[in-house]
Amino acid sequence: MKSVDLYPPIEPYRSGYLSVDRIHTLYWEECGSPNRVPIVFLHGGPGAGASPTHRRFFDPSRFRIVVFDQRGSGRSTPLGEIRDNDLPHLVADLEALRLHLGIERWHVFGGSWGSTLALAYAQAHPDRVLSLTLRGIFLMTASEIDWFLHGLRVLAPTAHANFVGLIPEEERAARGSGPGQALLEAYWRRLDSDDDHVRLEAARSWSLYEGACSTLLPNAELMSTFGEARHAVGLARIEAHYFRSGRMEPDDALLRGIEHIRHIPTTIVQGRYDLVCPIVTADALHRAWPEAKYVVVHDAGHSAMEPGLRSALIQATDALVRPTELRSAVMGSA
Repeated sequence: MKSVDLYPPIEPYRSGYLSVDRIHTLYWEECGSPNRVPIVFLHGGPGAGASPTHRRFFDPSRFRIVVFDQRGSGRSTPLGEIRDNDLPHLVADLEALRLHLGIERWHVFGGSWGSTLALAYAQAHPDRVLSLTLRGIFLMTASEIDWFLHGLRVLAPTAHANFVGLIPEEERAARGSGPGQALLEAYWRRLDSDDDHVRLEAARSWSLYEGACSTLLPNAELMSTFGEARHAVGLARIEAHYFRSGRMEPDDALLRGIEHIRHIPTTIVQGRYDLVCPIVTADALHRAWPEAKYVVVHDAGHSAMEPGLRSALIQATDALVRPTELRSAVMGSA
């Protein structure tokens, strides 16, 4: 596979805030070419927020690039807010943003939790999705959550030891709960604390654990991002909230829903050594959806910034539109 790199840095030509209910306001921005085909970027976490680097996965001469921060994340407000924050609300937000921007149909690009949201959105609104590009597949199942909280100790013992080390041993061994569930509840008590120091200490510990497990080789720049206070608070609070109360019902709901979107052109890109979202989940998705293109990057972990994943994702988006395509999927033109 030919190696390609991110497009050069780019600034938004338009940005704003969309109030979606009495609590939440979403930050959004558009980059690239306003008259070209729209593509929307769905960040991970849940709660991680988007960054300027995420604009660079797409050719600005060929795409109208839409980037936004989901509820409680990044520049959206209030940061870390869990009220009215669940998957159905995020799906409704994405549809509200599409209508707000006057877009008829768009390509949807999502990694990690972004792949979860992309699948849920496509299953709810299949007629609005031109294609899906999915990376680091996460289906919000009980086994995936338990893996993150407890199972990862097998392959990342030091990172996991640091993660659980914040919690006294007696809290990790709560009666009537598995080790992952007890740890999750102990973290939540701290992440929901009124004490700013306690809350930030727990958020940084959670976020740094995820960051340490996200790359095949240590990455100091990535760890610096995961340790930043605003990123850590949004990621840890929203992620822990979803792990506690946002699990899929039934557990395989997103796999069952593939029948509704089987016709949508889709590329699945997965790092072979992804510790955060192990390849077994991407494999299950492809088995349920053999029509989707499946790209396994054999020298990559979880982060979209891994060189092999970065290259595969850009090649996938480059293939979505022809260089000569000028028409945008704006209201009334598709």
